[in-house]
Amino acid sequence: METTTVRRRAPGMSPERRRQMIVAVALPLIAEHGAAVTTSQIARAAGIGEATIFRAFTDKDELLDACMAEALRPDHVLEQLAAIPLDQPLTERLVEAADAMRAHMARIGTVIAALHVSGRRPRDRPGVPLPPRGPEATSRDPAGTPPPPKREAGTPAPDREGDPSPEREDTARLDRESSFGETRTALAELFEPERDSLRLPPERLAALFLAMVFSSARQPEGAPELSADLVDVFVHGALT
Repeated sequence: METTTVRRRAPGMSPERRRQMIVAVALPLIAEHGAAVTTSQIARAAGIGEATIFRAFTDKDELLDACMAEALRPDHVLEQLAAIPLDQPLTERLVEAADAMRAHMARIGTVIAALHVSGRRPRDRPGVPLPPRGPEATSRDPAGTPPPPKREAGTPAPDREGDPSPEREDTARLDRESSFGETRTALAELFEPERDSLRLPPERLAALFLAMVFSSARQPEGAPELSADLVDVFVHGALT
């Protein structure tokens, strides 16, 4: 008597898992090509059909916004900070933390810069933190777009598509504050073993250290690694 073997089909990927996979594949392509990356390039890199992308995302803009949000997520760096052994000397702990945070901020900068140079800005979508607007926003941007004309006080802003609403900016601010708060908490844990010998509480030192590392991440391309020197000065001071 012949026995028929029935092969069960492997369960398909959930919609959320599929979105995560596509975003993970798209991020390095965006860093290389900016907003000019095509969905066909992303599909080829992911080993899927282009139609699969549009089943996971409404359009390319939604995919790019999801990639921006993923780049800004602190989850990866928080995991790295939590994995630093607390039995190491404080300076070694902080060097590891500085390296992890600077690498994280470099990744964010790469994605944002690639999209910025190619002339794209995040659309007004929930859950997508907007990058901060620095002084350079007052001059012509790298894509050649002039800044909006200045308005007189009391003049209402024009209703332009894509401009973030006050509610949207509040959400972005809360997202950033939450991210920085989680990072400060993770850093404070690294100071905790030395609490009795610290000049300031771990939470305060974590905030100061985060500010220092954040500033060091803005060094020009090709600048030498600063983590060890930064930690040495932070822990021991500038004087011999």
